[in-house]
Amino acid sequence: MDYLSRRAREIAPYTAGEQPADRKYVKLNTNENPYPPSPKAQAVLQAFDAGLLKLYPPLEAEALRGAIAAAEGVSPENVFCGNGSDEVLALCLPAFFDEDGAGAAFADITYSFYPVFCAFFGVPYTQIPLEDDFTLDLAKLTAAKAQGVFVANPNAPTGIGIPLAQIEPFVRENGGRVVVLDEAYMPFYGQSAVPLTKTYKNLLVVKTFSKGYALAGMRCGYAIGDAALIQGLCRCRDSFNSYPVDSVCQAVCAAAIGDGAYYAEKNALVVSERERLGRELAARGFFVLPSQANFVFARHAACGGREVYKQLRARGVLVRHFAKPRIADFCRITVGSREQNDALLSALDAFLKNG
Repeated sequence: MDYLSRRAREIAPYTAGEQPADRKYVKLNTNENPYPPSPKAQAVLQAFDAGLLKLYPPLEAEALRGAIAAAEGVSPENVFCGNGSDEVLALCLPAFFDEDGAGAAFADITYSFYPVFCAFFGVPYTQIPLEDDFTLDLAKLTAAKAQGVFVANPNAPTGIGIPLAQIEPFVRENGGRVVVLDEAYMPFYGQSAVPLTKTYKNLLVVKTFSKGYALAGMRCGYAIGDAALIQGLCRCRDSFNSYPVDSVCQAVCAAAIGDGAYYAEKNALVVSERERLGRELAARGFFVLPSQANFVFARHAACGGREVYKQLRARGVLVRHFAKPRIADFCRITVGSREQNDALLSALDAFLKNG
């Protein structure tokens, strides 16, 4: 007898980047930061009072929300915290969309969790094709019939960013519906729309500690927006799990976001390596999309994306390949440390030069 619900049987879950245990790899497939977290965050972790673990974490995460608010220049009432930005994005569906409404709209090539979230919560969705150069025509997204829109900026997996000068009129023109800006990779671009949340009540900006703050193992994300939007997220969270961010995570992330100078330095190194990696790949016959993220999206002139992935994996280097229309010839390559990037380039040379 099959005890699963129809939804559990039929849904196509999100596929995360592989985390193999069969050998040690140069891991450039899941966009992790190659540098360690802030020393201040590490110190808080090491000094954490284990006796507190017998208690539930602070329900409203006041200290963490206060630290985020201070760093982002907003009020704590405008901050929502969740178990990774994925959870925050997921909660946007029941908070802002109806199953019998006009649904959500987003690009056809973007973060592949968006359609999964919609399917899970029964929200219809429309996908707007990216242009031939993989940019998003915001006017086409505005024209889509939808209750709200999702935009990843910079986009994943392409890495292309949308300037803030284009984001503001887009948010304004969509004043009758919610605009969710997924800024997971904004630390490597520097054109956050958070200041616009003070003007536009329909704008929600979602961020994460995983990428720019080198805390992927902590699983913490947050949203910034008008207090009414934040309350909508809280209502849905409290109908599911009132304690999504644990005590250790709250303390460590609060310390991390307070150490902006450290992360500015480390993320500048990522940007510098991103530019070098792009040049080196181009010199080896790759077409590389312009990236404002901590990864590059590249296609080789003579070798398919799946083959590049397989050849690199065999040589101990992991990158991400998506077997999907329009992008199957590309690989998404995380920008690692200089040593990791050199290992990638050496592995490429090992099979590209041999045909």
